[in-house]
Amino acid sequence: QVQLVESGGGLVQPGGSLRLSCAASSSIFRVSVMAWYRQAPGKERELVASITGGDNANYIDSVKGRFTISRDNAKNTVYLQMNSLKPEETGAYYCNLHWLGNKYWGQGTQVTVSS
Repeated sequence: QVQLVESGGGLVQPGGSLRLSCAASSSIFRVSVMAWYRQAPGKERELVASITGGDNANYIDSVKGRFTISRDNAKNTVYLQMNSLKPEETGAYYCNLHWLGNKYWGQGTQVTVSS
């Protein structure tokens, strides 16, 4: 069983920045696709960004140029740097590990963008 622990959420003003972290308990992290999802109140969970073991990153259009996903395989940790945050990006952010057809989820960390 793989455990994922997110951290770094909080309250930030519009235009501000946050850096989310997600630490994995297993070394399969290094060969897994890691992703960040978010779920706004009353909406479905959506994929925000993903990164392969070879550091190929992909983003949804609305965050391109503002968010950066990265990983540190020595620490089994994936990051999401979020800049120029918008109020509509408020929600719970979840870390996901995808390996050989199996998906594992963290417990989520809350991001609130508000003045």
